[in-house]
Parts: sequence; structure tokens; C-alpha cells
Amino acid sequence: MNKKLKLWELERKSPEEFKSQPKFPIVIILDDIRSLNNVGSFFRTADAFNVTRVILGGITACPPHKDIRKTALGATETVEWSYSENLEQELVALRKEGFTIGAIEQTEQTTLLQEVAAFDIKPYALIFGNEVNGVRQELVDLSDCVIEIPQFGTKHSFNVSVCAGIVLWEFCKKFID
Repeated sequence: MNKKLKLWELERKSPEEFKSQPKFPIVIILDDIRSLNNVGSFFRTADAFNVTRVILGGITACPPHKDIRKTALGATETVEWSYSENLEQELVALRKEGFTIGAIEQTEQTTLLQEVAAFDIKPYALIFGNEVNGVRQELVDLSDCVIEIPQFGTKHSFNVSVCAGIVLWEFCKKFID
């Protein structure tokens, strides 16, 4: 029998231990995310994948908020985050810090997610966009690459928080292999 573990058997880090551990060099940028539940999911996923920080921009709501808290399950307290009035300036600053800027979007010229996995290990800032309109063109224009998740069904997109889980897993695998 394969016994399911209880929460206390998982031996998770305390919030203090998590905050002090070295982070993977990944920054998440949220551009106009309208759903508070999606924002909370991003925080929870950022915690799970040990990212450096989350930058919120545009209409993206900031913690604390009960609907963010509902899906974040405390991750807003463990993940470093900030709000920026000007994501374009954030991208310029991140590039100066050595980050490669990747927009998660569908454009005329994209790099498929599985091809990014073949890249050298380096810091990435990943931009996720609005649930309806995607990443703003101004931010796509400032990106070093556009990353697309291959899809094989009739729909042309994933829910943005599902997209985050897929993309972040591919990037984090580089740091644990």
C-alpha cells in the first residue's frame, strides 16, 4: 500500500526558512491580471517553485485581499513582491541586473517552451498577461524572447495561472537537475 502523507509528514520549510533560502533566478511579472484568484494562484505557484520575486503591474490587485488570500494560502507572506506603476521601467532594470526578459505569449515569432529548456541556465523575468488580451504589445516589444506553450486541442490558450505552472516547472527543472 502507498500511504498518503499527512501535512505534518511533508516536512515543509517554515516561512522564515523559506525566506532565507537562496531563490531560483526567476522573476514573475503580472501584467493586468484581472482575477484575484489568479493572482493568488501565482503567489502559491511562486512559493512552490522558489522564485526570486513577483512584480505586479497595471490593474493587477495587490495583497492583502481575501480573494487573493483564498488561493495563495499564505504565499503572499513568503514570496517577495512589489507593485510597479511602470512595468517598462522594471524590464529595463531587470535587464541591467542580467535577466533575460521572456513574454509568455503567442506572436509571429515565438520560441516553443520545450526549446527554451535547451537554453543555458540564466536568470529570466517572465511576463504573464491579462486573461483576455494577453501581454501588452509594449512589453512584448521590450522582451528578449516570446515563449509559447505548444497546444494540441481546439482552444488557443490556457488559463493564465495554469500557464504559469507549466512554464515555471520547465524553468525550475534547470535548477534542480
